[in-house]
Amino acid sequence: MSATWKRDFASGLVILVPIIVTLYIIAYLYGVIASTPFLVLIDAALLEQFLPAGLVTPRTVTFTRVLLTVFVFILMVFSVGYLMRTAIGTLVEAGIDDLMNRLPGLRVVYNASKMAVETALGGTDELQEPVKIETWDGLRMTAFKTGQRAADGRELLFLPTAPNITTGFVIEVEPDQYEETDETVEDALTRILSAGFGEANDKEVSLEMLAGKSDDDSGDQT
Repeated sequence: MSATWKRDFASGLVILVPIIVTLYIIAYLYGVIASTPFLVLIDAALLEQFLPAGLVTPRTVTFTRVLLTVFVFILMVFSVGYLMRTAIGTLVEAGIDDLMNRLPGLRVVYNASKMAVETALGGTDELQEPVKIETWDGLRMTAFKTGQRAADGRELLFLPTAPNITTGFVIEVEPDQYEETDETVEDALTRILSAGFGEANDKEVSLEMLAGKSDDDSGDQT
């Protein structure tokens, strides 16, 4: 009973924590943008200079602030996106990645969120299929096809590290040196980003590990 309770609790956390964190971040960003002097100055007196007095109500003021807050956020997104296309933006992004990957625990969330956004916006068509490669005797690792070949005809594979997939190794292999798989890109990325805890076929095992013990361990103790 104790192990079941812990597994249910861990399963609930897996679902609720990402949702709560996302909503908190959205609310925090909205509060920061809405508290800027430009938006704080928007009141009924200011709107009456542009709208008929009969249309200026507390609801109109609130709606205007929300609309402008969203507009400012979109403008910030485009500005940062443009900055990332420059050399300075590349250095800033590398610095942020390095900082976040030094923080235990948060680096998993950061890399998973970053990859999720890149996958959602860029689509999975640009990502090459995952393969299994035997790096040492009996030890297999997950790599991804790049669609490129070396000068001698060998295929180029990207072998990412876990959970930080922004680093890894580019390896040159013969086609018979890796094994094709039937898993999707999303499944492979989930496994790597979660350091193995996000294996789709072993979800129950992962939840038991998060809870601290498995049913078998509980049975041994009784």
